Amino acid sequence: MRTTVGIVGAGPAGLLLARLLHTAGIDSVVLESRDRDYVEQRQRAGILEQGTVDVLRAVGAAERMDRLGLRHDGIELRFAGRRHRVDFPALTGGRSVMVYAQTEVCKDLVALQLAQGGPLLFEAEALAVEDAGTDRPRVRFRRGGVEDVLECDYVVGCDGFWGVARSAIPAASTRVRERTYPFGWLGILADVPPSHDELVYARHERGFALLSMRSPSVSRLYLQVAEGTNARAWKDEEIWDELARRLETDDDWTLERGPITQKSVTPMRSYVHEPMRHGRLFLAGDAAHIVPPTGAKGLNLAVGDVVTFARALTHQRETGSSALLDAYSETCLRRVWQAERFSYDMTTLLHTEPDATPFDERIQLARLERIASSRAAETDLAEGYTGFPFD
Repeated sequence: MRTTVGIVGAGPAGLLLARLLHTAGIDSVVLESRDRDYVEQRQRAGILEQGTVDVLRAVGAAERMDRLGLRHDGIELRFAGRRHRVDFPALTGGRSVMVYAQTEVCKDLVALQLAQGGPLLFEAEALAVEDAGTDRPRVRFRRGGVEDVLECDYVVGCDGFWGVARSAIPAASTRVRERTYPFGWLGILADVPPSHDELVYARHERGFALLSMRSPSVSRLYLQVAEGTNARAWKDEEIWDELARRLETDDDWTLERGPITQKSVTPMRSYVHEPMRHGRLFLAGDAAHIVPPTGAKGLNLAVGDVVTFARALTHQRETGSSALLDAYSETCLRRVWQAERFSYDMTTLLHTEPDATPFDERIQLARLERIASSRAAETDLAEGYTGFPFD
């Protein structure tokens, strides 16, 4: 098989890249190791930045999002029993975010790719990216028990942290920056309408809590828990009781409870692989960087990466100049590090460290009080949350 761009991985990054290339008249082949059902059902992010929403609309992948998604114009911060709303449009010139699950984004992009785009091969396991440093890279893959080769002009690795693409970059030219956190998130899905119409981020002496949603009838909630916690060790009523404690306010707000349909624990980690390019191999999304979920940046960073690649390749096709392709890693990393900084700030602002001192706790409260009392500090949070520019 031969194509212009070989895309490894059919998560939102790989699927959106295929769509971007299709609209630019550039052919591609997507290789995905899992089956279609898995791709369309794996639970991940649920917050789309303004730029991500704009891109999905531009490529014709927004009909269901605009019909079913929930536009949010702010978030609420809770601390010391107080409630403070951050008004995104008022602080950012009209920007907002959209609550629309990654599973739904993938369903929309899969349907478009199968109906209009190039080959999307499920259950095609990428085994290796070869000859990345030449002008004829290739991807060895296995499908139906048979090995095959996809020859490409370019390969984009959208295959996540455990994929094969990143391992094709020589270790001698690689720099890794990372941090792990001594806590995780116990997340639940519950069949109950959300108890607030916007996301609530709560700092509490017992630990962080987040009130979110997947739809008007399904709530998504999180609790900070110790690293290595087993989700099954928490009984449903214990989870609801702890959420109620950490989200409590000085007014008459109450937390609505309902049947819990899913429990899981998410580890917290910051990770950046530099560079994001080697020869004609380009990394995108979790293959290159991971952020703690506090800042809602993971999926949106992946979108920024593939938008940057698609623009650069289109520019090369139209002008003959490879300047934007050559600058891919540097361009992406500027945005990546701002997102890493924002996610780190949100994480350290709201979570309780196991060895925190009374001084640390008062610094946290002082930072939150600064956001609640300073338009400049509040604007910085709103601009970071609604998203950094793609270019």
